[in-house]
Amino acid sequence: MKQEQIKTLIDALAASDLAELEYSEDGSRLRLVKQSALTSGPAVRSPAVVRRARAAVSAEPTPAAAAECLAPLYGVVHLQPTPGEPPFVQPGQAVEAGQMLCVIEAMKMFNEIRADADATVQAVLVRSGQEVDAGQPLFRFG
Repeated sequence: MKQEQIKTLIDALAASDLAELEYSEDGSRLRLVKQSALTSGPAVRSPAVVRRARAAVSAEPTPAAAAECLAPLYGVVHLQPTPGEPPFVQPGQAVEAGQMLCVIEAMKMFNEIRADADATVQAVLVRSGQEVDAGQPLFRFG
């Protein structure tokens, strides 16, 4: 990631109503969070930039062994298509990019959560029917 790209992203975040922004490229991840978002109440969020605020600005490589799937919005997580059916994924299962992992129900809408990349599910970090917050880890991949 080049410095010009980082500066452009910082300027875009500063000029927007967004509280935070995350950008990934070639195994590097950049997460920007407005300082006011760390101390104030609920933030304005977009599904593409929802992430838990852990640092005001961080640029760090994302090791494949520590990858997590985070909830993009608040809602109720469903790990299986309907009650009584097998879950979408289980620990130890290999998943492909774009494969359905779970569904989050929010405001009577069902939002499909799909794998960003090929990986193996190490752990399912939530249970079906549980309320999840935006940015909460749902799955850990290896």
